[in-house]
Amino acid sequence: MFRWLTSLLVPNSAADTAARLPVAAAQIAMSQGEPLVLASVMQDANGLPLFDWSAVSEWVSHLPDTEDQAQAWSMAERAWFDHLSIALGPDFRVREYGTALLLSNLDPVVAKAMLSYIDKSAQRILQVLEGVAEIPLWGHDLVIVFQDKESYYRYVAHYYPDEGEYAESSGMYIQAGCGHFVTMADSLQALEPVIVHELTHAYVHHLPLPTWLNEGLAVNTEQRLSPAAGMRPDLPKMHARHQSFWNAERIQSFWNGQSFSQTGDSTELSYDLARLLVAHLAADWTAFRHFALQAHQQDGGAHAASDCLDIALGALVCALLDREPSPDWEPKPALWTSVE
Repeated sequence: MFRWLTSLLVPNSAADTAARLPVAAAQIAMSQGEPLVLASVMQDANGLPLFDWSAVSEWVSHLPDTEDQAQAWSMAERAWFDHLSIALGPDFRVREYGTALLLSNLDPVVAKAMLSYIDKSAQRILQVLEGVAEIPLWGHDLVIVFQDKESYYRYVAHYYPDEGEYAESSGMYIQAGCGHFVTMADSLQALEPVIVHELTHAYVHHLPLPTWLNEGLAVNTEQRLSPAAGMRPDLPKMHARHQSFWNAERIQSFWNGQSFSQTGDSTELSYDLARLLVAHLAADWTAFRHFALQAHQQDGGAHAASDCLDIALGALVCALLDREPSPDWEPKPALWTSVE
């Protein structure tokens, strides 16, 4: 039903990149309706080609049935990876296995092992997060492994505001219209926990989870499924750091998610506190599953915790940090617009 039509790509907003493209896929055509001209949806992500996924989604929505729509979306993903591979350099290749598309310049043997690991991890995540995680109905598990920090940050900077300082990362899941995760080249063993972590984000993206719950699920799943995740930090020392760092003001930036991207101790302690909370709450998986399915980022999950677990989140954090419970530690959405 679909076919690739190849020709010289029409120059687009990513002018420098487009000029380097040889003969490449120019459009996706279907048996009925207008084809999607890729030059019309091409954007610039700091010199790298990126599709306008809202425009792609609009085109897909006019296809006659859901099977056609799913197939067209997958083809658009592959077309984007093809163009991005050319822009990144001659050593980059797109490889496919199961539901995964991998774009990298990794050694073919390593790339094959990585694709296999992604496929196995997907099934294991579904088992560990039974009833919470699900594979998206459309598209692939898209993975981009950049060659180095420079190219990685060059790309991810497109998704951040121009001003402000942000914590470093070794990988991240990016939604922005087309879910994909990005990381940097390293040994497969080093990449394994990143793969599990970011796949977990992809498989719970359908839920409006608070950031702390989303990250807590990813960290705990990473530690459970990937031995390469490493040893946990010195627990008494980490406990003392939590006690000295968190207060009634800072905990609000944890509930609204801002603390996870701030520099300094904030990022590390936010991830660890999220790990602690999820590990504690998930002891009764049946009750936790109901909580996760109802939790919402708008209130930090407070109502769902009360309804499904009979727990006040602020009181739980105070208990974990050996503090007297205080209502000031509960999620307070009315304050979040002013939290720095």
